[in-house]
Amino acid sequence: MRSYLTLSEVKADHSAGKITIPQLVDTYLERIEKLRHLNAFVEVFTDEVRLRAIEVDARMKAGTAGKLAGMVIGIKDNIAYKGHAMSASSKILDGFISLFNSTVVERLLKEDAIIIGRLNCDEFAMGGSNETSFYGPVKNFDDISKVSGGSSGGSAVAVQADLCLAALGTDTGGSVRQPASFCGVVGLKPTYGRISRYGIVAFGSSFDQVGTLSHSVSDSALILDVLAGQDDKDATSSAHPVGNYKSSTESSAKLRRIAYISEYLESSGLDPFIKGKTLELINQLKQEGHTVEAVHFPYLEYLVPAYYVLTTAEASSNLSRYDGVHFGYRSPNAHDLESTYKKSRSEGFGPEVKRRIMLGTFVLCAGYYDAYYGKAQKVRRLIQEATNQILDKYDFIITPSTPTTAFGIGEKIEDPIVMYLADIFNVQASLAGIPAISVPLFRHPNSMAVGMQLMGKKFDEENLLSFAARLTEMDFQTVDA
Repeated sequence: MRSYLTLSEVKADHSAGKITIPQLVDTYLERIEKLRHLNAFVEVFTDEVRLRAIEVDARMKAGTAGKLAGMVIGIKDNIAYKGHAMSASSKILDGFISLFNSTVVERLLKEDAIIIGRLNCDEFAMGGSNETSFYGPVKNFDDISKVSGGSSGGSAVAVQADLCLAALGTDTGGSVRQPASFCGVVGLKPTYGRISRYGIVAFGSSFDQVGTLSHSVSDSALILDVLAGQDDKDATSSAHPVGNYKSSTESSAKLRRIAYISEYLESSGLDPFIKGKTLELINQLKQEGHTVEAVHFPYLEYLVPAYYVLTTAEASSNLSRYDGVHFGYRSPNAHDLESTYKKSRSEGFGPEVKRRIMLGTFVLCAGYYDAYYGKAQKVRRLIQEATNQILDKYDFIITPSTPTTAFGIGEKIEDPIVMYLADIFNVQASLAGIPAISVPLFRHPNSMAVGMQLMGKKFDEENLLSFAARLTEMDFQTVDA
């Protein structure tokens, strides 16, 4: 069976009688088994997904199927699916079965998407390489010695390796966009509040946002059509009107005003090839008639420190509920209440999660709260204001998605500072709460994918997706998108 890059291709072949949905599902299941060494899935819903394929196939033939009928999709292992395990790739949630559906799962199922399994991720979504997972690292399909990126590494590789058509991830500070760039797929982080967080394991509650990974901008837009919108179960979800995102990806010749941040391109950690390709893209956009101008952003050096102070503080609070008493892992070595807490948490959490909990607890301590957490909140506001000032004048901000291509497994995991700095181009959108998308446009001489990032105005996903689709059509494109 052929590989499919869009849902429209699946539907066309189904309508023509070339495939059935059970055949499609079996093809994905066979490929998942063949590529188990990538470690993208932590669980595959084999029997269940075959039965659902039969049901969806029948509805498609009857003309009563939902918008996502024929889409085989994976979900990150921090998204609740009733009656299914969910561990956030952590030992401390070993054996936990969700008692309810997250809102995003409810909306996927309502539109006849087929959820094929749980996808590996960094433990509690804390990591940029998918090496902190209790289940081991996810390997990049282009080169298995390289990382997938994180924290949604399993989601990115599942799409990259054609193990499913699309996947859901979560993006706190780049956890959809960075692995999308490393794996050569499209990764969308919508505006904070655009998609409900109900049923998502919390890392940083004022940052977390469900995002999509797919082969195409059009499929990302279609999934957003289904997932976007206010949810009474999530007070942080927005009542801002939902656009017609799928229609927005149709080809548009509209000229745009685009900013690029000069400090980003002068960053010492930026790979020379990626810098050159970014400048090439800027020049080509100018030749097409777009206005593309350099802007000054004075807070580059504060992005990563502010992000990690704030998110670790929120993580310290959010992860306090995992105590060995209510659910999940309980240490067999505990002998009273205090030792149950201490041993269960020390044995259940991995090193990176413990590092972030301790850092977050430190910055929230009475003697340090104002010096760290309070100051980081003020910096966040400055970053939001400076970003919005740029977007008041321009339609988009364009940057490389990542400063380098995917690095080697084990290369950076021992140095958390180096690992954290890999997020330098991603955290601005997260701190500002704006939408951003990574699209694969180039191949590096080392054969790994290079993604470009677009940031847009709050709740302006329509224009963001429209221009992202245009980028993937440009002549220099060497990676299918």
